[in-house]
Amino acid sequence: MADFRLVNPEGWEYDLQSVYSAYIGYFQLHNIPWYDRTWGQFFETFEQFLGFSWPVIAVTDSSTGRAHIVTRLTTVGAFIKMIKTRFGETLPTPDNMLKVTHFETSQRHLRNVADWATYKKLYTTLPAVALAAFKTRIRAGEPKAIRELWAKRDKTFLAIDFEWSERNPATFLEWGYAAVRCGHLEAVGAWPPMPESNYRKGHYIIGDYVDKIVNKHCPTYPWQYAWGDSQIIPRTKLPQIVQSVISSLASPDAETTANTLVLVGHGVSSDIQRLEETKIKIPHNVLIVDTASFERALFNTGERGVMHDPKTGKHRAQGSTLSLGGLLHSLGIEPPCALHNAGNDAFLCLLALQKMMEPGTATPMPDTDARKKSKAAGLVMAAPMPVAFMGHLSVVDDAYWKSLGRSGSPRVRERERGVVDGVTDEMGLMRRGSKYGSMSPPEMGGNWKDDRDKDKEGWFKSAKGVRLGTK
Repeated sequence: MADFRLVNPEGWEYDLQSVYSAYIGYFQLHNIPWYDRTWGQFFETFEQFLGFSWPVIAVTDSSTGRAHIVTRLTTVGAFIKMIKTRFGETLPTPDNMLKVTHFETSQRHLRNVADWATYKKLYTTLPAVALAAFKTRIRAGEPKAIRELWAKRDKTFLAIDFEWSERNPATFLEWGYAAVRCGHLEAVGAWPPMPESNYRKGHYIIGDYVDKIVNKHCPTYPWQYAWGDSQIIPRTKLPQIVQSVISSLASPDAETTANTLVLVGHGVSSDIQRLEETKIKIPHNVLIVDTASFERALFNTGERGVMHDPKTGKHRAQGSTLSLGGLLHSLGIEPPCALHNAGNDAFLCLLALQKMMEPGTATPMPDTDARKKSKAAGLVMAAPMPVAFMGHLSVVDDAYWKSLGRSGSPRVRERERGVVDGVTDEMGLMRRGSKYGSMSPPEMGGNWKDDRDKDKEGWFKSAKGVRLGTK
């Protein structure tokens, strides 16, 4: 197996073991006593059959996703010719060999298999071949693969979003995430997920740049996080926080099995690039879903029907890509919060993915009353940073408790009162719903509703890129 060269996969389409199996079936069907023939030695076992020395490559079937060791029809012809030359008898080409339609388009390693040990060694690589192909299919947005992934209900889907400076992409302004742990919810029968209560979510504002760096072409709204409390952090702590979130949800790296963690994003390539720039460690077996590619694939296959541009009234062109706002609009979701806020974008991206998988998913609404209460608490930039407890700020008498779980903590007060309202949390367990909204100083953030309407009007962009400016 050490000596190999690269070949194009075209023409390599017959599973090698199925060739041997097809001959055994042919002999049985036509009552041919192969064991009495001089050439019968090649059919005593599969190992004997391999003695011909078969050139093979490993590919995956585009329809089933299974990996196979395949050879060419011309090699089967060469085997038949060898039998004719050496033994004087002509064998037919069996008509029930397993034909594989290869998924791979790049060149593959060519090996010559002449014994069982070589075949067995190559066979052990098939799970890794299948995983590599599955990762590619998921990343490309193949509907069948992504539906299978969601239907297993054993993965954790983590949607992420960065907001960065238009002038310097290395200057991060915000980071947000939303995650749903499907395996935990399925285990307790809490399916499908309820976004407002079953999503773990968070939003981080970089205190070094907030209100100092303002994007002109694509404004951001750091103070408009709608699904909880924003946390202000120094820029040096962001990599540590992002790494901790990913590490808390990922399983160990492996060459043959997919990770339990699935990264999700809209136009996710830019967010993956930001992760790489900040040296965030991501297991190599993590699957990546791009909701823009997934939706585009659904449209290209006709599953989304005829679509029109709300602004121009023209038919949507094949290969065009929806912005996040356009995707939400096409799913009947009127964004209940500001887009271009990292936390909101991550939450709505995960919601859009679930909506495409579970059309009956209801659109959650932020608790606007809680947001007003949070605003009333105020935010003093010069004061020590508030300490968060499970994503909620502990506020008592206009001051922040610095230790978790002290009297005054929302969770502690709820336990003292014995408050339970029957809402399931991210683990599918019963809890009281949070009444603490994001902290938004008054007169900050601009008119995000106007931007939302603009995003909805221009709801698909060219296939060259989903994000313009900072996105």
